[in-house]
Order: sequence, then structure tokens, then C-alpha cells
Amino acid sequence: MSFSQDGSDLFSMLEEPTEAPSLLPDRMLVTQRLLWGEKGILRTSGIAPLTLEQRQKELKLRRTMLTAHQVLGYTTLAAMIAQGIIGGKLYTGQNDLYELHKDMATVVNVGYFTTAGLSLFTPPPLINKKVKGFTSIKAHKTLATIHFSAMVVTNIYKDKNKEVHKGAAYTAFGSYALAVLVFKF
Repeated sequence: MSFSQDGSDLFSMLEEPTEAPSLLPDRMLVTQRLLWGEKGILRTSGIAPLTLEQRQKELKLRRTMLTAHQVLGYTTLAAMIAQGIIGGKLYTGQNDLYELHKDMATVVNVGYFTTAGLSLFTPPPLINKKVKGFTSIKAHKTLATIHFSAMVVTNIYKDKNKEVHKGAAYTAFGSYALAVLVFKF
């Protein structure tokens, strides 16, 4: 007895698919693959086995980490603004603010690199397909490359070259602020 147009019977329609759906996307950041990939540290150590139940937990963790990334990102932006104001005053001769500038630099660095880590080490999404055209996430990631590099340069040159330090700090702040704003508009 046939139940479909192509001549297949009811039992062949009920057969289990031969290929299980993939639990990981084809494309992942290097940092995600290192931790969360099929042969990643968390998989091979047994901490996070690659199962459907575990992936559901990972997706909840991903959402939490990305929310924290956003909140800490805004906080870090505010600290960068304060740091810029203090740094500007140092350049006009208010040398009594040097220790405060150094302390704020610590706050900015901890906030910044924690925010970056939350993004870089989050579990991967289920699907990570390539989207054509320029999107807000592509803009955010491009700007992240710029501000990450500028933050590293800012820290390397803090005591070596004031002009390079200042230029890198402005570049870090500008690209970081744009990276935050790109999701709002």
C-alpha cells in the first residue's frame, strides 16, 4: 500500500534519519574551537561532553556571558571616558592626577580584557552561517580588532612614548565607542 506520490510506503517515511544533526556550527572562533570544539579542552577533559543536554546548558551559558559582555562593555566605556578626561588633564600639566590615571588604567584594563574574554571564550552558537553584506555584527567585530590592537599598544607604550600612548588610547576609545554604538543604530 502506497501513501505518498513517489511510491514510498508509510514505514520508510517513519525511518530514523541516518545522520544526527550537528551540535556544533561549522564555523567557530579559534578560541571557541580551542575550548568548545569537538576536540576542545572542555570536551577531551570530560568537563563538557558533546551531548544535546550539554549543548543546551552551553547555549544558556552563552546568553549569560554575552549579556555580561554587554553590561561590562557599557561600564568599561564609562571608565574609558573618565580615563580620557584624567589623561587629558595630565597633558595640560595637572601632574597630581598621575596616580589616579594609573588606577583608572587598571580599572579600564580589567574591564576591557574581561569584556573581551567574555566574547572570545563564550560557547559557540548552534549555527554560525555567513551573512552577505555589511551587518552590525560585522562592524562590531571589525571595530573589535581595531580597539583590541589599540588597547595592547596603549599598554605597551604607556611609559615608553607619550605620543604613541595618547594616539593609541584615542584610537582604542573611538573604535570601542563605535563598536558599542553600532548595535544601537
